[in-house]
Amino acid sequence: MSSWNPIRSPLAWLLIAALAVRVAAGLWAQSRVGPGQQFAFGDSDGYWKLAGTLARGEPYEYGAPPARIFRAPGYPLILASLFLLYGGEPPITAAIVLNAGLGTITVAGVYALAALLFDLRTARIAGAIAAFYPGAIGMSAFVLSEAAFCPLLIAQLFLSTLAWQAARVKQSVFWALAAGALGGAATLVRPSWLFFTPLAALIGLFGVRVIAQRLTISCCLIFGMAAIMAPWWVRNYHEVGHFVPTTLQVGASLYDGQSPHATGASNMSFVPEFAALEQRNPADNETYEYRLDRRLRHAAVDWMTTHPGRVLQLAGIKFLRLWNVWPNEAEFRSWPLRLAVFATYVPLLLLSLYGAWRFTGRGWPYILCWLPAGYFTAIHMIFVSSIRYREPVMLSLAVLAAAAVVFPSQPADRTLPTNAFPDQAAKMTLRER
Repeated sequence: MSSWNPIRSPLAWLLIAALAVRVAAGLWAQSRVGPGQQFAFGDSDGYWKLAGTLARGEPYEYGAPPARIFRAPGYPLILASLFLLYGGEPPITAAIVLNAGLGTITVAGVYALAALLFDLRTARIAGAIAAFYPGAIGMSAFVLSEAAFCPLLIAQLFLSTLAWQAARVKQSVFWALAAGALGGAATLVRPSWLFFTPLAALIGLFGVRVIAQRLTISCCLIFGMAAIMAPWWVRNYHEVGHFVPTTLQVGASLYDGQSPHATGASNMSFVPEFAALEQRNPADNETYEYRLDRRLRHAAVDWMTTHPGRVLQLAGIKFLRLWNVWPNEAEFRSWPLRLAVFATYVPLLLLSLYGAWRFTGRGWPYILCWLPAGYFTAIHMIFVSSIRYREPVMLSLAVLAAAAVVFPSQPADRTLPTNAFPDQAAKMTLRER
């Protein structure tokens, strides 16, 4: 058997190209940041400063008055490695290269997932889509949490598939625990992912005919996620005396999406008003950060209950914003940019929808390829919406799109792969994929 030669490997060249295009895109984007600005997005400043506090061993807090549960620690922890490496604040270019590397790992993950679910030809096409799709490149070009979230999302789906395909209990347990742990890590990077792993575990209960396998995978997914997130939960309880699963920005985010001034886009201009009100009229002896979150959350829920028609209207607006065929914001709606987004996004979306229709019948891992898209659609029809939020899930949809290209007319295989535990396998009639 000949050894692998990276010089002659299409995958190696694909990854080199993916890294190069991401570094170039990141440097170009940074060069267009206005004078006096460090980042193109305001969120980036929060991640950057929190990373510095972690590297210096300072309290994990941001802003004034200090917010101690402002951001989940996943992405700041990754950025903190740069501060430690440089012995101080690193150049922004270091973060650009780091994010480009994370994006390249994502490409490799998409390739591996497609190979596991289909074949190498599908993997090459899916990998190429992930490498050069503009939305995927954009996720690596800015100092934003999507750069770290994307590889974790794909890795979670990959390990979940290994758990589903495992032939033995120990293997299934190992891979499911690992998948759950990555789900927890992904939630610590992007808190809106909180309910995805429990949802996937619930759907997994109906994914195979062997009850032992269903329960094993689902329980291990939940346990693995909880094990990773437990330190953050304990820390948050110590800070505010309440269970806070992600952050204390949920109230602000909910009011951003559900209020008299909501449009579907994000506009946090209301926060100072609520903050001043809370400072003047503290409701109880709770911490200020917790009180503010609760006030905003109650205000959003109260408005939703009295304006159900507008809530439904906003849900439709947000759906269209999330899946728009070109950018929503005026500054990004030049015709060249519109056409570039339309020409790359629409074919990928249509192929992925066709692939989802054709291959969902193969079982749970194939459902997982489109489930993130459905999950984020539901989340952002409640909160605010933008095409930015769909880009991570386009990566798993790329697997289905590639399969639709490779197998355009193959009948959907509605039998199960050989994934039952040995002592139950004899009870099932199966056909190999």
